[in-house]
Amino acid sequence: MKPIKRGLVIIYHGNGKGKTTAAIGMLIRALGHGYKVAYLQFLKNSVSGETKFLSKISEVLFYQGGAGFVGIMGDKKSFDEHRKKAKETLKFASKILQEGTYYIVVLDEINCALSLGLLDLEEVLQAINSRKENVNVVLTGCVAPDKLIEIADIVTEMVKVKHIYDQGYLAKIGVDF
Repeated sequence: MKPIKRGLVIIYHGNGKGKTTAAIGMLIRALGHGYKVAYLQFLKNSVSGETKFLSKISEVLFYQGGAGFVGIMGDKKSFDEHRKKAKETLKFASKILQEGTYYIVVLDEINCALSLGLLDLEEVLQAINSRKENVNVVLTGCVAPDKLIEIADIVTEMVKVKHIYDQGYLAKIGVDF
């Protein structure tokens, strides 16, 4: 076995819980090794335990670019507004991926932004492929497109076996957000 010198493309996707949590765990691991990291949200725009925590750490670039979840949880924003925010976030992501300042860049919920039609797959691929060679990029959210899976080095599918949501319960603070 030999060490990998280039940055990796890592995907956490699927219908199960834990995609964002796994990505944040990777950020924490990198922080423990002294690296700078970036966490960009494509859909979420609310305060959660992880966003409160990450926004306090100087070695973390935290960027909340989303306009919120599309069409759920009382969302009244237009599709165009969601699309505009997602495109702005992708433009910012492209910039920091090309700069190479951050060891890991998490693009949280980017797979969902793609599946909702907020982003163009070719533009996302261009951003990933134009990153500095040392940058690891992590993509999270629902189902990743096949083209992303093809270029990825690591793909993990989170599968829901059972969740209390299915019994009509809301997300639990400190557990789900």
